[in-house]
Amino acid sequence: MLFINASEQFEKGKRQNVITQEHIGRIIETYRERPEEEIERFARRVGMDEIAENDYNLNITRYVSTAEQEPVIDLKETHQAIMTADKEIRTFTGKHNKFLEELGLPPLPADKN
Repeated sequence: MLFINASEQFEKGKRQNVITQEHIGRIIETYRERPEEEIERFARRVGMDEIAENDYNLNITRYVSTAEQEPVIDLKETHQAIMTADKEIRTFTGKHNKFLEELGLPPLPADKN
C-alpha cells in the first residue's frame, strides 16, 4: 500500500493555503510511479504485515512522518568548545585590563571561578 503525505504540498496564502499544479503533479506522479524507495517526508510503500502490526490503523502520519529530526549534539565536543571559549575570555579580559590600567580606568570584573 502506498502512503502519500501531501500535508506540506501547498503555498501559503493570506487567508487560505493553495495547492499548485506543481504540487498536484508531484502527488499524481508519485501515485503512478509507486516508488520502491521511500521519499522522505512525502511517500512510502508499506506492506500489509506492517499495517496489521499497527492494528490496521491507516493514519498517514503513522507511516510517513513530516517531523524534522532533532540534531544530535556531541556533548563532549560542546563542553570542550565552551571550556576553550572560557579560557580565551579570561586571557583577553586580562590583556584588556592591562590596557585599562595603563589608561587609568577601572578594570573589568574578574571571574571568581
